[in-house]
Amino acid sequence: MMPLSATPGRPPPLMNSTTSATRHRPEHPERRVPVWDLPTRLFHWLTVVLVVAAYVTQRMNWMQTHVRVGETLLALVLFRILWGCFGSETARFSRFVASPRKAIEHLRHLLRREPDVQVGHNAAGGWMVLLLLALLLVETLTGLYDNNDIADEGPLSEIVPAKIANAIAGLHAWGWDLLAAAVVLHVCAIAVYALVKGHNLVGPMVSGKKRLPASVRAPVRGSLWLAALLMGLSGVVVALLAAYL
Repeated sequence: MMPLSATPGRPPPLMNSTTSATRHRPEHPERRVPVWDLPTRLFHWLTVVLVVAAYVTQRMNWMQTHVRVGETLLALVLFRILWGCFGSETARFSRFVASPRKAIEHLRHLLRREPDVQVGHNAAGGWMVLLLLALLLVETLTGLYDNNDIADEGPLSEIVPAKIANAIAGLHAWGWDLLAAAVVLHVCAIAVYALVKGHNLVGPMVSGKKRLPASVRAPVRGSLWLAALLMGLSGVVVALLAAYL
């Protein structure tokens, strides 16, 4: 007896358009792609530790330690700027800094749940990286001068007019508040991406790898020897600034 849903001359329809074989066959195969190199990840997590250390040492009035933390942080920031020019593909500013229009367009879809196929920083995240680097650079440079001005360690601090010196000290105080606000915004954005969009941004920054479509090309990585050279150069620059600023 022919089923009521069948049409004469045609085979009866399948019970379900998605068979068991199709259900278990991945339409878009994925693989773990190395997206973040070791220097970028070390910079990220060392910066987290040093910013917390800067806050604690300032609150505890451990100023000598606070200064050393600031100098180390400045060397890291200088390294990240150099690495953003000469380092790995996903670390380069030219690869992740998009136009403001693209960043705004990306934020319009912030609450949309969708697959994460981004290899490096997204359009909005690139601008957050620039903001954090700029605030860290201003904060560490002004802090270095502020310390030398008070201790009379830097020969250049003696020739700077008092008004400018006071302005630098004020900028250092305000810079910390702005940096703290930017860090809170950054953490909140990570939470939104995890809870709303379903994107895990922390895991790849720890392991360096991310699950992406198999067709995605792995980004080109910079040399670790180059990273070591740039880090050493950054340390020399900070030592000179500490001595002469």
